[in-house]
Amino acid sequence: MSTVRTLLHGLEKKFRIYSLLSPLSMVGEVVMETVIPLLMARIIDVGIAERNLSYVLTVGLLMVGLSCVSLAFGALGARFSAVAALGFSRNLRRRLFRRVQDFSFSNIDHFSTSSLVTRLTTDVTNVQNTYQMIIRMCVRAPFMLISGTIMACFINLRLSSIFFIVIPLLGAMLTIIAVSAYPRFRAMLHQYDLLNGTVQENLIGIRVVKSFVRGSFEDKKFTGAADSVRRTQLAAEKVVILNLPLMQIVVYACIIVSLWFGGRMIVGGTLLTGELVSFITYVTQILMSLMMLSMVFVMLVLSRASIARITEVLAEEPEITSPEGEALSAVKDGSVEFRGVSFSYLKDPSNCVLSDVNLRIQSGQVVGILGGTGSSKTTLVSLIPRLYDTTAGSVLVGGADVRSYGLETLRDSVAMVLQKNVLFSGTIRENLRWGNAQASDEELKAACIAADADEFVSTLPDGYDTQLGQGGVNLSGGQKQRLCIARALLKKPRILILDDSTSAVDTATDARIRSALRNSLPQTTKIIIAQRIASVQDADVIYVLDNGRINGSGTHEELLRTNSIYREVYESQQSEN
Repeated sequence: MSTVRTLLHGLEKKFRIYSLLSPLSMVGEVVMETVIPLLMARIIDVGIAERNLSYVLTVGLLMVGLSCVSLAFGALGARFSAVAALGFSRNLRRRLFRRVQDFSFSNIDHFSTSSLVTRLTTDVTNVQNTYQMIIRMCVRAPFMLISGTIMACFINLRLSSIFFIVIPLLGAMLTIIAVSAYPRFRAMLHQYDLLNGTVQENLIGIRVVKSFVRGSFEDKKFTGAADSVRRTQLAAEKVVILNLPLMQIVVYACIIVSLWFGGRMIVGGTLLTGELVSFITYVTQILMSLMMLSMVFVMLVLSRASIARITEVLAEEPEITSPEGEALSAVKDGSVEFRGVSFSYLKDPSNCVLSDVNLRIQSGQVVGILGGTGSSKTTLVSLIPRLYDTTAGSVLVGGADVRSYGLETLRDSVAMVLQKNVLFSGTIRENLRWGNAQASDEELKAACIAADADEFVSTLPDGYDTQLGQGGVNLSGGQKQRLCIARALLKKPRILILDDSTSAVDTATDARIRSALRNSLPQTTKIIIAQRIASVQDADVIYVLDNGRINGSGTHEELLRTNSIYREVYESQQSEN
């Protein structure tokens, strides 16, 4: 029941009403279908036997009327269940998506992106179909089974004894099928995760695939993943497909037995012909209801794995949340301090990528961070807006521990331009307004001028209304970087972090952007991660990272005198020039 409450939580009242109307309509349909065979028996045993045409026409018209009412109830039930199921799936997808939005990076890493995509699409569709079938068939089929059995017993209890043997036997067989199929369907959904991961990776990196002529390799990899899905699905379906032939064997066997013994009873005078006809109709109804239940059973087996995967996401607690109770609602300034900070992605203090980091940045300073690949520069700055939390030590922003701020407050005060430039489908204007939804056209233009982006945007046919493909595929790397910087500037943040975000532009453009940043945001703390010393040499202070530790700090001139790593990088870059 707790799982049902979890899935139905937040479902709008309208869809709850539809979810109740559908089974009520099904009850009406079954009542009509239960009465019709009795009328048919009366036509045969009374109207035809006594050659009473008036009686036949009267009861026949009544049967037609009941059939029309039954059809109306069935159509209404189908519509109500479809609307309810679609509302249910919309609500469930929305809750899942909102939950994912609350996840920290470590939560997302726990599931993987491809698995979350599968859960939001395939798994929710499975549960939607099951929900629709439950609110229709799980009322219609049992009600028909019970009413049909009662009516069959009413006609002839002795002949009805066959059901008391068949129904428990079928129940046992269906249980065996379900127990065998569940782990196979769960394995199939895991293979869907891997398949989605392969597709996602290939499409994101399609340019790399083509430039290295690895299309054939990727095709083989996809074929292998698709074949794994085929094999696991086949293994699951091989068990489930036994359901239909078993049901058909039982249906036909029951009809044959009923005709055999019923015919003997008619000859013996203990059963009327019309009663046997109506009894056979009830047999068909009972066995059809069992078949419906078996279909629901199969859907439940399939969706059970999907339900488990969905509830796993809904039950996952975000590792990074706003503090309980009263949180700080404003960041005083852009000062940053690291006090004995260590960090491990595995939450293992013995396996830290950052170790005992101590640094202090004053508000409004321009700070450079330099280090080799894998020195954890990006990890260091990710701790400032709490994309990750420290394993040990504390990070302070505006003089207060970052864990004392509401997440929205803290992250609103920090703008990050990441190594991987992310733009979204839509116009350039819409992408820029991610930084400030209320920004005027003049503010957009000013931010783009500061980021050295206005010149190329103005040359586009539609200017700021130019449509961008997914990820900004119709722009160069340098153009995307500059738009991302402009988007960050529109935030007017307390702290601006540029994570190697000018690597795709030339040194002259880089210099213009840095100069504009210093002039346009004088009160904002600017933290620049770079591989090129030219990008940080005019910073107020430069920190050199080596294997997750602060190796040195100072101005450009001080580090040239005192830090061997910095001097070596500077000399190698000078010789290249």
